[in-house]
Amino acid sequence: MTTVTEDGLDGLRDALGLLKDREQVAERLLDSSAKHSFDPDKELDWDAPFEEGKWFWPPELVSLYDTPMWRRMSEEQRIALSRHEAAALASLGIWFEIILMQLLVRHIYDKPATSAHVRYALTEIEDECRHSKMFARLISHGGTPYYPVSRAHLNLGRLFKTISTTPGSFTATLLGEEILDWMQRLTFPDERVQTLIRGVTRIHVVEEARHVRYAREELRRQMVTAPRWSQEFTRVTSGEFARVFSVAFINPEVYTNVGLDKREAMAQVKASGHRRDVMQTGAKRLTDFLDEIGVLRGAGRRLWKSSGLLA
Repeated sequence: MTTVTEDGLDGLRDALGLLKDREQVAERLLDSSAKHSFDPDKELDWDAPFEEGKWFWPPELVSLYDTPMWRRMSEEQRIALSRHEAAALASLGIWFEIILMQLLVRHIYDKPATSAHVRYALTEIEDECRHSKMFARLISHGGTPYYPVSRAHLNLGRLFKTISTTPGSFTATLLGEEILDWMQRLTFPDERVQTLIRGVTRIHVVEEARHVRYAREELRRQMVTAPRWSQEFTRVTSGEFARVFSVAFINPEVYTNVGLDKREAMAQVKASGHRRDVMQTGAKRLTDFLDEIGVLRGAGRRLWKSSGLLA
């Protein structure tokens, strides 16, 4: 494959068609940001009490759903697990968004600060700051612990954001955003779920849609213009990050904190066909896109399969 520079993109195509002009994409996203951005501190009613008997995450998305252990649990214990899993996912979201913000700053470091592309990246960083604060406030409000990722995953994240190439960074960005986005799109219209949780997920879905668009367009560009070694490196590192992410998606301490045996719970989740289908369905839009633009090849594809996110 011939490597081309970013300045020579006029008329260049990939498997999805003509590459879009970077500045035009950014200008449209900046317009959308101006019209549809939210301040969670003002938009959401943080003083309202939680509603009795309502879920904190749709039951079908709770990790133990439809397992033998789930069938033995009381409704009260199931709702408590949804409360802790919502807090664990918010904690995971904070970890991921802090990584993302650093990757975005690295991406724009040597680019013209007056360009729309850079201005949108800075706008996205603003969004992610608000999201991280929103998730932190949700955890505190819910009366659950903060659930940090394991020390091993914390250090792997530190390594990844140090060595990641630009296409690798945008692949990881989409991995962190699109699966949670799919789950949140099921959550915010679900009247069985707490009003505050629905409000948080609605804000996140609206603003993350722009982030996904930005990352997808830039990843397409990068996979066309990056040298061959960078493309191969992206395939392998994204597959490894998929494996890390799929494990980090569940924090075993949530089971202990609702009175369950975490070893048995983790074993049942691992064996659950329903859970496997949830994760693969949540990842399908992303994996189809990555497959089309050439990310899911070779050793990288095998790593994605071993993560459980790719059928």
